[in-house]
Amino acid sequence: MRAVAVGIVALFLLSVVPAPASAARQPRDPLTCAATLDCPLAEIDLMTMPERLEFLTAMSEGPAAELAPGYAPRWGNIAGIITFFAAHDMGEPGTWVSYVDAGILEGIERGIAIAAGRGTDTFGNPGSALWASYLMRLRDGELTGRAAHDRAWSEAEQAATDHGVTVAERVHGLAPSGMEQRFFAYSEFYRWVLRNRPTLLDVVSPGARPGERFQLTFVDWFTDVTNPVPARRGAELALDLAEFDAAGGLGSGLVVLHAYAVYLAPDYLAAVRA
Repeated sequence: MRAVAVGIVALFLLSVVPAPASAARQPRDPLTCAATLDCPLAEIDLMTMPERLEFLTAMSEGPAAELAPGYAPRWGNIAGIITFFAAHDMGEPGTWVSYVDAGILEGIERGIAIAAGRGTDTFGNPGSALWASYLMRLRDGELTGRAAHDRAWSEAEQAATDHGVTVAERVHGLAPSGMEQRFFAYSEFYRWVLRNRPTLLDVVSPGARPGERFQLTFVDWFTDVTNPVPARRGAELALDLAEFDAAGGLGSGLVVLHAYAVYLAPDYLAAVRA
């Protein structure tokens, strides 16, 4: 009888003892997150880079495609960067890169959810509302001009990126390494180019419309958000570039753009000839 009582007590204790933290922190799989659109930044942080690529692809080809049917995936460049991270073993969970990247993906995720009418919670990510606005404007044909499209896209990504940086640095007390900072400078420059695209270029550049769009100029190709190649290849070059301040003057931005043009010319010419 005493043995039975001890067994009952043991079962009771097991039922009330919380699961280990490692078990509680196990993230849902990427396809589940893409379907539910409610995985927070902390959960995305636990994904590997290949899992994040699967997550982003599933969102692009699933709920985002339903919102704006016929459009090429809107985040091909981000997919290129995630591929770069995976190739260089960057972005392990709990690192500065991981939190920043998770902030970007969370903003996209919640933006899709809000635009699709699946709640209004931004998860505290300022990029969520901007991505929702971007997707709805894209769907409604308000972003056919390339300058307007690229500005809206870059503003949404910038807000989500800044949120990821805040989480990494202010919440978790992390700082980027020199290499990570150089890469971040590249991404800042990329968004700066998108935001400052001259409207006059719309005359010769394809706008954001359903279907694949042939990119006429190097700037079109370099800033094509549907294309993973320029982002991936540009990130490779960014490892060897010193930090720069694109907002500090047009000259510095042009120097960097020239470096990318020279480095990426073979890829661009191959795309033009295809």
